[in-house]
Amino acid sequence: NALFEELTITLNIFLGTSVVQVTATDADDPTYGNSARVVYSILQGQPYFSVEPKTGIIKTALPNMDREAKDQYLLVIQAKDMVGQNGGLSGTTSVTVTLTDVNDNPPRFPRRSYQYNVPESLPVASVVARLKAADADVGPNAEMEYKIVDGDGLGVFKILVDKETQEGIITIQKELDYEAKASYTLRIEAANKQVDPRFLSLGPFSDMTTVKIIVEDVDEPPVFTSRLYTMVVSEAAKVGTIIGTVAAHDPDASNSPVRYSIDRNTDLERYFNIDANSGVITTAKPLDRETNAVHNITVLAMESQNPSQIGRGYVAITILDINDNAPEFAMDYETTVCENAEPGQVIQRISAIDKDDPPSGHQFSFSLAGEAANNHNFTLQDNKDNTASILTRRNGFRRQEQSVYYLPVFIVDSGSPSLSSTNTLTIRVCDCDADGIAQTCNAEAYILPAGLSTGALIAILACVLTLLVLVLLIVTMRRRKKEPLVFDEERDIRENIVRYDDEGGGEEDTEAFDMAALRNLNIIRDTKTRRDVTPEIQFLSRPSFKSIPDNVIFREFIWERLKEADVDPCAPPYDSLQTYAFEGNGSVAESLSSLDSISSNSDQNYDYLSDWGPRFKRLADMYGTGPEHLYS
Repeated sequence: NALFEELTITLNIFLGTSVVQVTATDADDPTYGNSARVVYSILQGQPYFSVEPKTGIIKTALPNMDREAKDQYLLVIQAKDMVGQNGGLSGTTSVTVTLTDVNDNPPRFPRRSYQYNVPESLPVASVVARLKAADADVGPNAEMEYKIVDGDGLGVFKILVDKETQEGIITIQKELDYEAKASYTLRIEAANKQVDPRFLSLGPFSDMTTVKIIVEDVDEPPVFTSRLYTMVVSEAAKVGTIIGTVAAHDPDASNSPVRYSIDRNTDLERYFNIDANSGVITTAKPLDRETNAVHNITVLAMESQNPSQIGRGYVAITILDINDNAPEFAMDYETTVCENAEPGQVIQRISAIDKDDPPSGHQFSFSLAGEAANNHNFTLQDNKDNTASILTRRNGFRRQEQSVYYLPVFIVDSGSPSLSSTNTLTIRVCDCDADGIAQTCNAEAYILPAGLSTGALIAILACVLTLLVLVLLIVTMRRRKKEPLVFDEERDIRENIVRYDDEGGGEEDTEAFDMAALRNLNIIRDTKTRRDVTPEIQFLSRPSFKSIPDNVIFREFIWERLKEADVDPCAPPYDSLQTYAFEGNGSVAESLSSLDSISSNSDQNYDYLSDWGPRFKRLADMYGTGPEHLYS
């Protein structure tokens, strides 16, 4: 019994090429007759392959096998013992044969010519077209190279290879202009990168095609004659001075008129104007080089027939300098002179700055201004290098005599015409150490006690003021406590309302207020002694109110209540509002208060209210007992 294994192999396409050798095994005794002698034959795979009967070697049986036509074959091989005679046992195996690719197919364009339309506004580096030459091979054998070999667009277009798809990509190298050239013709070649010399006889492994590109006209914005205009103007130029001119035109065949304007986002202060028709730029405001030395503005050009088409031009305007700024100190100097300074000692070196920028550079001269030139304290030496030195003329400076000196310095520039300014140098007299380093420059410090600084004195003074305020506050509070709570009759008595937000216990609360004082004026309350002050009146008696006029009755009532509140230990020790429901004595109707009715257990008759007139009609209706009121 013969056994096989399945195999998968690859091979090329030449006649007689060995593919693989198959081997069968037989367990029979090889020394006994022909029972172990095996013969091989092919059952499937003809006429493409054959097998040698004795060795089992599989070979190609046909030349020029084409992978592009069929790239895989299935072979069935039989092994039979007994030298293949009848009665022998057999076994089979399958072999899968795959053909590998070789570069035996040249590239070919599907068409001999192509045509593409592109707008002239297409940006540079944009894709115009994609081409692909067909190649039946695969892998590296199908890799392409494309190039433009001829035509009038060699410098305008270029072609690249897409490595993924093996396409040729045509892109723009320069801007297109329909008015300059409306079409281009290109000759493009496609070729295999790897060529197998064995198959050169099959023909050239390259192909050619023609590509025609038509440029379409579009409405383009105006174009300026220059991408950047450079202009100069003096900062002394008057308003309306002409600076320069810009020019733009419509590139289309219609050649529409152009109108100019300035993009105000680039000229926020509106320093410049432009003539809408001529493009002449003029000054609109006075210029200052020190504020802005260069103005970069954008000029807009619009087509009259189509205002949406806007071209942009850029203008750089440089401001020329004039001498319009006087020199001044380069910084704020803090100059000091020691009390022990010697005559001729340099105490300060000064310099100047000028906002102007003359072509030849700055040149300043220094001197003392006016009467300061003859002072006996300090002098100035011009160093001729745009600096000057301040020197002492004497010694013996004393802070207690004069702690600060003011020295006017006169500075002149070299402009035409020259400008000058007077700057004041402040010089302080200081106490210095042995190395000439200032220690103390305040004149007040000279008279302060030793070991006591200004900060310490300020702290002491703040403490004294705080104690004084506390003493005054305590004295004021004590005086207010001792002031009597009694008013003179001649005083203008005004009400003072004090709110306590204290609620009583209702009608049953007899502790919060003494109701007896409101019910009967003739009841004398027991005098209570205050615990917080010494009472001035120990006993008070109530006068009779029978024959006293009403205004006197009310005044006496208030007076008595005031005195009682003054000696009441429960009263607050400050001014407060006391309220009493006192109506006076001698009323014809007597008291209408329901307070007296609390102590009476008998019903009262109020029928007499009907006889008092219309003012008491409401009360008569409420308290009357007549028949007409029974059901009201």
